[in-house]
Amino acid sequence: DVMDKEGIVRHVKKCQHEGGGFGGNVGHDPHMLYTLSAVQILTLYDAMEGVDVDAIVSFIKSNQLPDGSFQGDCWGEVDHRFTYCAFNCLTLLNRLDEIDVNAAVDYVLQTLNWDGGFGVAPGHESHGAYVFCCVGTLAIAGRLDDIDKDKLAWWLCERQVSDGGLNGRPEKKSDVCYSWWVISSMAMLGRLHWVDRESLISFILRCQDTEGGFGDKPGNMADVFHTFFGLAGLSLLNYTQPGLTLNPIEPIFAMPPSVLDRIGVKQRTAPSTHAPPTTTPGCPPLASS
Repeated sequence: DVMDKEGIVRHVKKCQHEGGGFGGNVGHDPHMLYTLSAVQILTLYDAMEGVDVDAIVSFIKSNQLPDGSFQGDCWGEVDHRFTYCAFNCLTLLNRLDEIDVNAAVDYVLQTLNWDGGFGVAPGHESHGAYVFCCVGTLAIAGRLDDIDKDKLAWWLCERQVSDGGLNGRPEKKSDVCYSWWVISSMAMLGRLHWVDRESLISFILRCQDTEGGFGDKPGNMADVFHTFFGLAGLSLLNYTQPGLTLNPIEPIFAMPPSVLDRIGVKQRTAPSTHAPPTTTPGCPPLASS
C-alpha cells in the first residue's frame, strides 16, 4: 500500500524491448533475469493487461539452446538461473509448453553431483544458489522424484554454520542470501525442519541494521536484495513477533500464495517428511569402536 503501484507498473512496462524481453531499465538490452522480474512484478499487481505476452514467450524460447540449457541473452552466457527464469516466467504466463521441458530437465540433471547438490555446469562444484535454481526447475516440471531428496537436503542442512546462518558451499562464511536460496530449496524438498530454526532466525535478525533493512552479515550495510532474502527466509520459517506476522511466500516462485491461486498456479513442493537421518544419505553408518 505504501508503494506507487501505477508508477512501478508504468516503469516496468517501458522496459519491455521490441524483441519481447525486458531490460533492467528503460532502453537497456533484454535479459532473462529482468524478464522474470518484470513478469513477477506485473503479476503481483495484476497488471499484465496491454503487455505483449506472445513477444515475451518468443524471447524466452529463442534463448533455449539445442542441449536444453538456456542462455541469458543473445551474448550466450549459459547458467541455471536462466533455466529457472524460463520455467518460472512461462508458468506464470501459463505457457510452459512452449519450450522443450524435457530437454531442459535433462540438462539440469547432468549437473547433479556426487554430494547431492548441483553445480552451474556439468562437473562444477555444488552451490546453494544453483541448487535453488535446479530444484525450482525440477519442482515446476514435476520431476523432483528424479533426485535423491534426502541426500540433497542433507547437503543443504550442512550449510548451517556455528553462527546460525547458512553458507552457499563448504568452508564459506554465512550470508543472509542463503536464508532464501537454501531454505526455499529445503521447503521445496519437504525438509525445512532439518535446520536449526531458532539459530537461523537469530542470525537473520542480527543482520538487520538501524535503518530497518538487512545486510549480508551482522554489521554490514543493508541493501534491497538482502532485505528481501532476510524477510523471505523469516516468512518460510514462520517467524512472528508481537504486532508482526509476515505474509507467506511460496518457495518455488518467490510469490505470495494468494497471487498464485489467483492465476491458477498450483504449488508443487514435496510433502514434509521424516527427521534428518543419523548418517549421511548414501553412505554406510560409522562402525562402532
